[in-house]
Amino acid sequence: MAVDVKIPPSGESITGGLLSTWFVKNGDAVRKGQPLFSFETDKVTSEATAEVDGRITIKVPAGTEVLIGQVVAAIEAGAAGNAPSPAAAPVATTTPASVPVAKVAPAPAPIASKSGSAAEISPAVRRIAEESGLDPAAVQGTGKAGRVTKGDMLVALAVGASIAKASAPSAPVDASAPASSAVPAVIPSRDGRITRRKMSPLRKKIAERLVQAKSEAAMLTTFNEVNMAPVMELRKRHGEEFLKKHGVKLGFMSFFVKAAVRALKEIPQVNAQLDGEEIVENNFYDVGVAVGTDKGLMVPVVRDCDRLTFAGIEKAIVDFGKRARDGKIQLPELQGGVFTISNGGIYGSMLSTPILNHPQAAIMGLHNIVERPVVENGQIIIRPIMYLALSYDHRIIDGKEAVTFLVKVKQAIEDPQPLLFGI
Repeated sequence: MAVDVKIPPSGESITGGLLSTWFVKNGDAVRKGQPLFSFETDKVTSEATAEVDGRITIKVPAGTEVLIGQVVAAIEAGAAGNAPSPAAAPVATTTPASVPVAKVAPAPAPIASKSGSAAEISPAVRRIAEESGLDPAAVQGTGKAGRVTKGDMLVALAVGASIAKASAPSAPVDASAPASSAVPAVIPSRDGRITRRKMSPLRKKIAERLVQAKSEAAMLTTFNEVNMAPVMELRKRHGEEFLKKHGVKLGFMSFFVKAAVRALKEIPQVNAQLDGEEIVENNFYDVGVAVGTDKGLMVPVVRDCDRLTFAGIEKAIVDFGKRARDGKIQLPELQGGVFTISNGGIYGSMLSTPILNHPQAAIMGLHNIVERPVVENGQIIIRPIMYLALSYDHRIIDGKEAVTFLVKVKQAIEDPQPLLFGI
């Protein structure tokens, strides 16, 4: 009995996405619960698992735009299949086996147009065909007499095989084997100097949201600096015991989350957002923590930070970071945050102006810690200093509130004992 493998639901508003990676090959033996492929939408990346034991037949290759509920493979329940090779890597859209990035794809045979004359193919179309392996005869032409233009070829490469005039039948596909008729996801130039690849749904959504935030909000950034010595001393003194008791390291982020929550309570304008002509003030403290992944920036939300302990916050952040990099974050975990913290300091950033996470009204950027000379009581002393940045929507937050918010965060970090005691 064959069991269909379908694209799983990923949220009410999501209708489709990109089948980005197959973790198995056509004909492999799979077991119930085994991850089969990753599915990328404009919000999350998720995995689908096998429902039964058996042999898998792949019908849709990696790199294809698919719809929710679409059948992409079938598993012959109980049938024996090929033993998967331990050394086999997932078949991803970014490095298809049929198009080595550092080499030139084999040139196709003489290219004929729909009328059968190779001379009717323009030099630009011929060059794209030779570099990408895409046959112009499989593309719907919009030029005179139905001829394929350079624009037609570029659109076909950008959108994928779904716009091809003659699409391949829904037959079993070995996702790991070269497919001469498939549109490659990564297209190297003839000399290897440039590479074109399609934006993932997640990357496209990130781009849309960033542009939306820049165009809709009156965004302004204010800065301050904070002496990290008190927090560093606390971590040094209690870090080992904290790790033994809670199974997680005492990081800087939990201090900044707690400091931000305290400041949000004292400056409620920062914990608000604009909805049309109404200002919505939030009376809860769900803080988004930006996490960098190889597919783009994700902002999972740590719920009810005002009620969590330092250990609870650290465990949530570690869990989110791991699952974000593994593509296992769920859509609800990215929604509903009221404030965001982004730590560019882990990459060495000295200063930045973070972009708002729409529709939130503010985002705080953390940066690297550098020993700098400061003046205390008339004496020059070396202290570990971090620059803080607060970008905010000036339509609902005035400069006074923004500056005061950062000052409150600075005070809490430079005197962290009240945070620990909850006072």
